[in-house]
Amino acid sequence: MPLVTSEQMLLDAQKNGYAVAAFNIENMEMAQAVTRGAEKLRSPVMLQTTPSTLRYAGLHYYYAIAKAAADSVNVPVAIHLDHRDIFELAMQAFRQGYTSIMIDGSPKVFEENIAITKSVVDACRTSGIPIEAELGRVGGKEDDLDSGAAGYTLPEEAAEFMERTGANTLAVGIGTAHGVYKKEPKLDVERLSAIRRVVNIPLVLHGASGLSDNAVRDCIKRGICKVNFATELRIAFSNGVKQVLKETPDVFDPKKYLAAGREAVERVVREKILVCGCNR
Repeated sequence: MPLVTSEQMLLDAQKNGYAVAAFNIENMEMAQAVTRGAEKLRSPVMLQTTPSTLRYAGLHYYYAIAKAAADSVNVPVAIHLDHRDIFELAMQAFRQGYTSIMIDGSPKVFEENIAITKSVVDACRTSGIPIEAELGRVGGKEDDLDSGAAGYTLPEEAAEFMERTGANTLAVGIGTAHGVYKKEPKLDVERLSAIRRVVNIPLVLHGASGLSDNAVRDCIKRGICKVNFATELRIAFSNGVKQVLKETPDVFDPKKYLAAGREAVERVVREKILVCGCNR
């Protein structure tokens, strides 16, 4: 089916107490793995691209991949711009046809974060493209995005931030980080509950790769409606490719090892969808 915006799928998740799984993709095979896994479980899903991924091939390539993947399945699929605090990149994604956009002003001071977030919200409002914002910093490193140490979201700031920006969803800082965890983090779930009490829009959890299933489910119960997964998919894809090259080192057809990577990613996708409870 055609690409859809993320707004209704996330409002449905909020209403019904589950979360939509959002997966960062790097190539055609990963997009196919995500959408095929979602279709098998009858789940809505979000494909995401980071700025460094877009520099690798360009917005038009990844939009075309996402559109083709969505057209091949019968479940709702959105294409989302993940991270970055650059207004121009958000507008490029908007003009390209992305159906969900994140503007990440969390590295900036509070007033600057409000200003850049509101500018993107205002630019996209008339076209109905939903905007994800971030307040409090998700730490760690993803691609060339180095967020440093995690910064926690203050509930009292969250209420003011959402009122002044009009963003559709909010990514919160509760102790997660991008990249590979050396040990599972201790999440401030009481802070998440406090944010939920003062903010009535869908909340987003970044840095979920490596969290236990129980930790993710607890966050969903406390108000998370979208969960991002990136690192685990990259690891799965790479391991699938490596296994084929190890077992058949003379293979020269890329389809052989790329298909193995695709299958490995799809297994992870199905697992995460079940954890998020978005299978229908």
